[in-house]
Amino acid sequence: MVRRIFLLISLAYILVIAGLATLRGELLALVVPVVLYLLVGLARAPETIQLQIRRSLGSERAAIDSPVRVTLAVSNTGPALEEVFLEDILPAGLQVRGGSNHHLLSLASGRTFSWSYDIQGPRGYYAFTEVKVEASDLFGLLHRKKSFPVHGQLFVLPPVMRIQRVAIRPRRTNVYSGTIPAHLGGPGVEFFGVRDYAPGDPPGWINWNISARHPENLYSNEFEQERVADVGIVLDGRLRANTLRAGHSLFEYSVQAAAALADAFLTQGNRVGMLLYGHYLHWTFPGYGKIQRERILQSLARAEPGESLVFADLAHIPTQFFPAHSQIVLVSPLVPADYDVLLQLRARGYQVMVISPDPVRFELAYLPKLPESALAGRIVRMERAMLLNKLRHAGLQVLDWDVARPFDQVGLAGLGRPAAWIRAIRR
Repeated sequence: MVRRIFLLISLAYILVIAGLATLRGELLALVVPVVLYLLVGLARAPETIQLQIRRSLGSERAAIDSPVRVTLAVSNTGPALEEVFLEDILPAGLQVRGGSNHHLLSLASGRTFSWSYDIQGPRGYYAFTEVKVEASDLFGLLHRKKSFPVHGQLFVLPPVMRIQRVAIRPRRTNVYSGTIPAHLGGPGVEFFGVRDYAPGDPPGWINWNISARHPENLYSNEFEQERVADVGIVLDGRLRANTLRAGHSLFEYSVQAAAALADAFLTQGNRVGMLLYGHYLHWTFPGYGKIQRERILQSLARAEPGESLVFADLAHIPTQFFPAHSQIVLVSPLVPADYDVLLQLRARGYQVMVISPDPVRFELAYLPKLPESALAGRIVRMERAMLLNKLRHAGLQVLDWDVARPFDQVGLAGLGRPAAWIRAIRR
């Protein structure tokens, strides 16, 4: 801008000096259009930029790679702008799918201009912050730039797979009716024991076999009550557990599993909380129903893997977030050092379930098919199998998930069933 004006002034000065030095009138005549061009441009240059800009999104939540309509309305509350360039600054990661996020136009005083375009992007949280404006005269001599803060947000949520009912058996349940056996007698489905007949018991509850052996008394069957429970989902976001060779990551699969599990547990009526564990801690306070489901999905939309010296292992999981004797579900590829931490959680009375995306099969899929790779894969697979078996023998429910299969197609039916020796102790 300044350089162009300087060049015009220099050109006019040179023409004047050359015309006077050579006494040639045609050189002096050439100064007139240059000076007029300069004067008209300076006279019509924009003095100020006074705009009101509004942005609206077709939706503040969207699925991955689904288009979202963005509409901007720009009102000129100041002097007329002969040429104005408008650019809506997109957050990193979003792409324009249809239309354009910038426009070049003339905007008279008091007029409003609106336009729309479509965007899409991967899972994440995107914050819109500003619209950049650059105004100039028609000759392009003077330019004025200004940024207008116009805030907005978009959550691109992870997909939620509908999975079958996951049976969990925490040691403690809440007072509300649900689907989890509560280890207490009362109304229910599963047989729990026999007690003395109480007035008001339905005739179908009477145990006639035992009552026939004791003619002086009647006995009724007692069933196990079913209630809701507290469930804490821990999503492992540590880089060393998720990021494998060549930058490939299991984290997106872990996010999908966490979303599906949260939806399943909330559908069963449980109170569910979510802890993101990686380069920082992000805790979604436990809650019920559809509102809690939306909170967890928004938390998962923000989730990113990272590394921290403090949270390099699972030893710093804040167990005070989880009620005593509740259910903890860890979604993690696991590393060998995690065994002791999970054993400690089990010893503290938590019922622990581990959903573990298989990093061995995942990494082998990206390696060349060489004998050395196959041998190394067998060794690492044996080490992982030993780790998972040790966890199962310690009383944890473990799912070794091959991510080549969608999460809603893996076998979850018997996952929540405790080991045989644990069921024997309970009996």
